[in-house]
Amino acid sequence: MAKRDPNKTARNRLIEAFKTKLRELLPDVLAATGIESEASLNALIGSRNDDFFDLKHDVITSQDQFVSRWLHGLKTSALEDGVASDLWLWKKIKAYKQLQDYTLLFLRRSYLKHFDELSKNRPPVEEAEIWIGQENANYGLLVTPRFRNGQWENDKSEIRAFPKGYWTIGHVMQTGLVIPGKDKIFKFNDIDQYLLFFQDTLVRNSGSQYEYAIAGHYCDYVASSPSPESIPLLIPEFRYAGLAAKHIYRLDFLVINPYSLDKVGFELSPWSTHGYLTKIGGLTQKKINELAADNFAKEMRKHRAYFKEHGVFCLIFTDELLKDTKSLFNEEIVPYLQPEKPQVQLSFEILEEFSNG
Repeated sequence: MAKRDPNKTARNRLIEAFKTKLRELLPDVLAATGIESEASLNALIGSRNDDFFDLKHDVITSQDQFVSRWLHGLKTSALEDGVASDLWLWKKIKAYKQLQDYTLLFLRRSYLKHFDELSKNRPPVEEAEIWIGQENANYGLLVTPRFRNGQWENDKSEIRAFPKGYWTIGHVMQTGLVIPGKDKIFKFNDIDQYLLFFQDTLVRNSGSQYEYAIAGHYCDYVASSPSPESIPLLIPEFRYAGLAAKHIYRLDFLVINPYSLDKVGFELSPWSTHGYLTKIGGLTQKKINELAADNFAKEMRKHRAYFKEHGVFCLIFTDELLKDTKSLFNEEIVPYLQPEKPQVQLSFEILEEFSNG
């Protein structure tokens, strides 16, 4: 059985404590304001979140920020936009201390109840799908995939509520990989099955011994982890132009930080395939240098294009590092597979202790 997160347990206890306090305040609030019932009161307050926040994109990192933004939204709607129901509620909150206390508690509880989705970075819709793989053997990894009008797309309204870390092992286990143009999803029964597919289908098709070796090290790393679902995916053969039939570039590997959504690419560039010049017999040194420079320029155009279009910063590994793929993986790639949660992650255990003190 999975071990319970003590921070989440403490958050649930705080939510229950807020609920108890709200119930204690309720009779006085209803008597003072003339509002008919608890359901009506809660609907008045809770129904305005969609209007006062951009819930698809806003990242809200504290209860105070949530309360402040909500109150500012109510005031603007009431006094500047002239929304009659909001003006009525604004005046009631200003007039009755009981309702003011209830509203603040209600909003703080709402933030705790929706903390996971409100506090995390969410990929924009245009970045919530990636396409990977070789020609005629490509797959899509989306956040909330649905098949409509013969094509895959994300359910935009559900991206923020996605229960797994974006672009992690847990992500692909939740969604699977979609088949372009077909209402079919390649699902995995367990992580071992995904890792086998990752190394011996997605990566092996590239024909690169170095990519295959790195993929093997990644599989071992995931298999030995006590919490494999939280590990970022080592995404192979990321297609620059997505589903375009004639792709321009593919990136050997990509890792996306599930918290910051920062992207880093890994390009394995042995001299034998990225720099070696053939058929140079009879060419002048000047011409050889021009061909070498052209090879280098093509590689740099690829990396600049990835950074400009997708925000991917690329690390390039050449022959010296590729001699020992195990050391390369441990020293250069593993740090990106161990992202730390941002400091805005709240300690609900401390908050609970303080509120009970």
